[in-house]
Amino acid sequence: MTPASSLVRRPLAAIVRDLREGVVTSEQLVEEALQRIADPQGEGSRAFLTVYPEGARAMARAVDAMRKEGMTISPLAGIPISIKEAFEVAGSSMHFGSKVYAGGPKATRDAAVIRRIRAAGMVMVGRTNLPEFAFSTAGLNPHYGTPLNPYDRATGRTPGGSSSGAVVSVTDGMASVALASDTGGSIRVPAALCGVTGFKPTARRVPLQGAGSLAKLLDSAGPIGHTVTCCAMLDAVLRDEDCAWDGADAPPLSRLRFGVLRNYVTDDMEDAVAAAYERALANLHAAGAMLVDVTFPDVVKVAHANAKGGMQAAESYARHQHLLPHRAAEFDPRILSRVMRGQAMTAVDYLETLRERAEVVEAFTRLARDFDALLLPTAPIVAPPLAAFEGDDAFFHATQMKLLKSAGLINFVDGCAITLPIQAPGAVPVGLSLAAAGGRDEALLRTAFAVERLLRPEASVV
Repeated sequence: MTPASSLVRRPLAAIVRDLREGVVTSEQLVEEALQRIADPQGEGSRAFLTVYPEGARAMARAVDAMRKEGMTISPLAGIPISIKEAFEVAGSSMHFGSKVYAGGPKATRDAAVIRRIRAAGMVMVGRTNLPEFAFSTAGLNPHYGTPLNPYDRATGRTPGGSSSGAVVSVTDGMASVALASDTGGSIRVPAALCGVTGFKPTARRVPLQGAGSLAKLLDSAGPIGHTVTCCAMLDAVLRDEDCAWDGADAPPLSRLRFGVLRNYVTDDMEDAVAAAYERALANLHAAGAMLVDVTFPDVVKVAHANAKGGMQAAESYARHQHLLPHRAAEFDPRILSRVMRGQAMTAVDYLETLRERAEVVEAFTRLARDFDALLLPTAPIVAPPLAAFEGDDAFFHATQMKLLKSAGLINFVDGCAITLPIQAPGAVPVGLSLAAAGGRDEALLRTAFAVERLLRPEASVV
């Protein structure tokens, strides 16, 4: 079975309907997902760090039995989901993509979001790979391997990060949806580079108890899926709310007003990104949406605040410094160099970063309140070949900064954002981001559904 004919690799709404009508069973879904993970010709061994075949099969059988008995269960019960290895799962250790924490103590309880996923009856097929400490949007992991981007596998391109395994689990039908995390673009960058949808909620929207942290004020937990509805349904589970979301109350485009960011985030876009981005904007305008070009001058403060490494470097160094005297050689050298930037940061530096951030958050909130969403390219570049990173640290760090440029801005301004694929069929993946001020997640999802309905009409067909 090819991914194109997959039962798993479909929008959640279609799978929910087929489960409800008895067209497919959870056992069939889970078995297909596990077969794809185990396929020696596939990406499963690089996308997953841990697989739960016995537990997944047992859960699938239990859900099928409950449905057969007519019991009331969650619409998402029985659907395979992958879990980024950044969340505690009871009975398993969490090494956060690193060798230095491998074999550590096993978690005694699930992270809060894992408890909610279990309560919804979703089937966890395994935990997915990520760059060390989730500290890279480039997506590479020299310890456990890097799964290949689904586009142009012959060349071998990065999937982006840090949710590298999560995104490939979705694109390759190893899970129907993925739980991921985002501190500076780690959901949206891989989703954009691999041609799927990813939603970064407001940082305080989803509980992070039991989640590995990169920078506590910037961290978010959210979904990667095929459509806006996929992301909204899993977001509801993570919020412990009703997941029967269908976008029915999405506004017409003629009532929507978008701010198009024209400074900083659009600098140095590659040709493929610029072409897809401008085409999407033209289509929105032609459909009756109001587009207003805007600039965000305060963005210069973001670069200044992060000049010494930012909150991520400071907190990473504080968290891992006890290992450095004896185990530094076991770190990914490129990640270690980012961690070590935090060594030179002082308490004054950190407090100054917080002060500057507060100013930028206030300015962004003022800008965003005049629009239903702000539009920006998710990443200014397409996925680079993995070979380009080999032995070239300068290329790695330059790529890292490019991939952080747009996506990381939204974390810094305490916003929420979703990326939608906008490339032409068969073309290199490109993402369009819709962003809003923090706390406007529900409205943003409805707006994104309206945009998706225009730009990807096939995504709303169940």
